[in-house]
Amino acid sequence: MNKRIYQQCNKCILDTNDDTNITFDENGICSYCHYYDDVEKKYILTGDDATKKIEEKVKDIKTAGTGKPYNCLLGLSGGVDSSYLAYLAKQLGLTPLCVHFDNGWNSEMAVKNIQHIVNKLGFDLSTYVINWEEFRDLQRAYFKAGVIDIEALTDHAIYASLMKIAFEHNIKFILSGTNIATEGILPVHWVHKKSDYLNIIDIHAKHGTVKLKSFPLNTRKVKKKFNKKKFEIVEFLNWIPYNKAAVKKILIEELEWKDYGGKHYESTFTKFYQAYILPVKFGVDKRKAHLSTLICSGQMSREEALKEMEMPLYDEKDLQIDKTYVLKKLGFTEEEFDVMMKQKPRSHLDYETEGTLFNYYPFLKPIKPLWEKYKKLRGRQTLS
Repeated sequence: MNKRIYQQCNKCILDTNDDTNITFDENGICSYCHYYDDVEKKYILTGDDATKKIEEKVKDIKTAGTGKPYNCLLGLSGGVDSSYLAYLAKQLGLTPLCVHFDNGWNSEMAVKNIQHIVNKLGFDLSTYVINWEEFRDLQRAYFKAGVIDIEALTDHAIYASLMKIAFEHNIKFILSGTNIATEGILPVHWVHKKSDYLNIIDIHAKHGTVKLKSFPLNTRKVKKKFNKKKFEIVEFLNWIPYNKAAVKKILIEELEWKDYGGKHYESTFTKFYQAYILPVKFGVDKRKAHLSTLICSGQMSREEALKEMEMPLYDEKDLQIDKTYVLKKLGFTEEEFDVMMKQKPRSHLDYETEGTLFNYYPFLKPIKPLWEKYKKLRGRQTLS
C-alpha cells in the first residue's frame, strides 16, 4: 500500500499524520474544520436566540428546584471550563451543588482553585472520592492493554458519579462545561467513546487484578434510568460568547484562579499523559486539536498556533519529577513502564465495546462497514 502524501490543513494545523482518514476540499481545508462549522451552526447560539434559550433553561432549572437546597449539579475540576461555568451559574442566580471528582491525581493548585471558587461564589462542595485501589488497578490495566484513551476512566466515572448524585438528591439538571468553542475538534483515533462501560469492564477483566466493587459505571441500566426520569445535561457555554483568554482573565481577577499552563493540566496524571505518554507512545500531540479548535472559533490565528507548537511539551526537570511521581503512585518500575511505552499500541476495538464514535463524526460513516466487518472477523458483536 502506498503511503499517503503528507498534507496539512490550510486553515487549522491538523494534518495527515494526525488522522490518515482526514480529507481536504479544493481549498485545502480539512474535514475537521468543516465538521467544526457544522456543529457550530447546530449547537452554538448567539444574539436573541441565545438569550431566549438561557432564560428558558434558567426558568426550568429554578422551577424544578423549588423548595430544594440545590436546583442543579455542577462538576467542578478547577479547570477553565468548569470554573467559568460555576461563575456563570452565580450570575444566572442558580444554586448548584458543586461536585468534585477526586481520582487521586489532583494537583495542589487545583485544590486551591476549587476552594477559592466555592468560597467566593458561596456554593456548597461535595467531593466524590474514588476507591484508589480500584482506580489504580484500572489505570494499570489500561497501560498493560496498550490502548490510547486512559483518561476515559476518569471521564466515564465523573458522569456516572454525577448521575448517581442526581438520583440521590432528585436534581433534574446537570450543568456541563462541555463546549464547542474550545474543544469542538478532536481526531477520532485519539479517544474512545467515554460512556463505553463494556470496554472498561473487558480491559480490566483481561489485565486487572483487583475486584471492582465501587467504581461508578455508566451502564445501560443507569442510562435508561437517567432518560426515563428525564434528567437533563445543560451546556450553557455553547450559548454565550466563550473566549478562552477573556474567561481566564475573569477567573484570575474575580476568583483568585491560577492558570495551569495547559488544557486539563489541573491533574498531575493528565499533564503527564497528554504531554508525555500520548506523544511518545502514540505520536499524538493534543495541543494540535485544542489550537485548531481555537482557530476555527476565531480565538487564535494559524500563525499563532504554529508558534505555540514550537514550545516544548515538558520542561526536562518537571518531566523527571512527574514521571517519578506517577510511576511510584501506580506501582510501576521504570523498566516496566519503558517496556509498555515501547510496545505496539492496541485499539480499543480489540476489546469488547458498546459503540463507536461514528455518531460524533458523520464524515467517517463511509468507513463504518469496514469497522463492522473487522468486529465480525474478531467474533465480536456491535452493540451500537
